[in-house]
Amino acid sequence: MTDNQRYLALDVFRGMTVCFMIVVNSPGSWHIAYAPLLHAPWHGFTPTDLVFPSFLFAVGNAMAFVMPKYQSLGADVFWKKTIKRTVIIFLLGYLMYWFPFFQTAEGGGLELKPIAETRILGVLQRIALCYFFASIILYYSSRNFAIWFSVFALFGYWIILYAFGDANDPYSMLGNYGSKLDLLIFGEKHLYHGEGVAFDPEGLLSTLPAIVNVIVGYLVGDYIRKNKSSYESITKLLLTGAVLIFAALVWDMFFPINKKLWTSSFVLLTVGLGTVVLAALMYVVDIKKSRRWTYFFEVFGRNPLFIYLLSEVGLILLLIVPSREHSIRTWLYEDFFGSFASPIFASFLFAVFFMLLCWGVGYLLDKKKIYVRV
Repeated sequence: MTDNQRYLALDVFRGMTVCFMIVVNSPGSWHIAYAPLLHAPWHGFTPTDLVFPSFLFAVGNAMAFVMPKYQSLGADVFWKKTIKRTVIIFLLGYLMYWFPFFQTAEGGGLELKPIAETRILGVLQRIALCYFFASIILYYSSRNFAIWFSVFALFGYWIILYAFGDANDPYSMLGNYGSKLDLLIFGEKHLYHGEGVAFDPEGLLSTLPAIVNVIVGYLVGDYIRKNKSSYESITKLLLTGAVLIFAALVWDMFFPINKKLWTSSFVLLTVGLGTVVLAALMYVVDIKKSRRWTYFFEVFGRNPLFIYLLSEVGLILLLIVPSREHSIRTWLYEDFFGSFASPIFASFLFAVFFMLLCWGVGYLLDKKKIYVRV
C-alpha cells in the first residue's frame, strides 16, 4: 500500500465530518429541523453530537503522521509550529464570533461591536486548546503515558464534577462545576447564550476530557500508520471501537452521556464510534478498492479548516445581507425552497444547498491545488 492510499480513508473520514458539520449547522430555520440533525437537549445522544468530537478525533489522526517528523526536527521546530497553529486557530475562532465586527448604534449608523460582550471560547478555540495540550503530551511522552493520562483525565473530570457541582444535581446546566468556573473566569457576557442562559458547551473545564478525543485519534492513526490496512488491523480496530462503546454505555448509568458537558462517557462513545467508522472506511476504500464516491468527501477533507470557516462566515453574511424584505437566507428557505417543500424539508434543503456551495469552493481550490494550512 502506498502512503497516498493510506491517507485516503483518513481524508474521507475528515471530509465526511466537515460535510455533516455544515449540514447540521446550516438549517433554513433553527426552529425546525429533523431530529437526527439536532443536538440532544441535555443527556442523551444524536448523530449530530458525533460531529465535533469526530473532528477532534480526525485532528489526532493527522497528528500521527506529522509527529514523527517533529520528533526528527527537534523541540524548537515543534514548539514554533505548535504555538503558531494554536494561536491562529484560537484567534480565528474568536474573530468568527466577533464577526461582522460592527452593529447598528442606537442613534443610527454603525459602531464597533463591544469586545466586552464577545464570546471567548468556542469550537475552534476548543480545537486549538486540545491540539496544543495533546501535542505536548504526545511529543514528550510515551504511548503508555498518553493512555494513562487519558484514563486519569476522564476519571478526574468525573470526580471534579461530582465533588464540586451542586449536591442535588452536579450534572445540570447551571449546577455543574464547569459552568461555575467559566462564569468566575470569563464572566457572563463572554459565554455562549444559545441555551437561554450563560452556559458555554465549549467551556474551559470540559476541554480536559476533549483532549482525550485527540489523543485516541492519534493512537488510532499511529496504529494505522504502522500496521497499514489489512483484515487483521481492521478487525482489531473494530473490536477496540466496540469495547469503547460498551464501556461508554456502562458508564452512562453513572455519568450520563452528554455532549454539552462533554462527559467522560460521551468521550468513550464518540471515540469508539469514530474508530468503528474509520475501520469501516479502511475496509471499503483500501480492501474493497471502492473509491469512485470518495472524491466528494476528499474535497472537504483537504481544506477542512478553511471550508468550515467559509461555512460559518458565509452563513452569517446570508443572514445579514437583505433580499427584498428578508435576508438572503430567509428568502431561500421560505420563498424558494418553501414554495415546493414542507417547512421542515425546506429547512433541510437549504442546509444541503449551502453545503454544496461550500463544496463548490473547495472543489475549485482543489483543482487549483490550493490547500490552506496553518
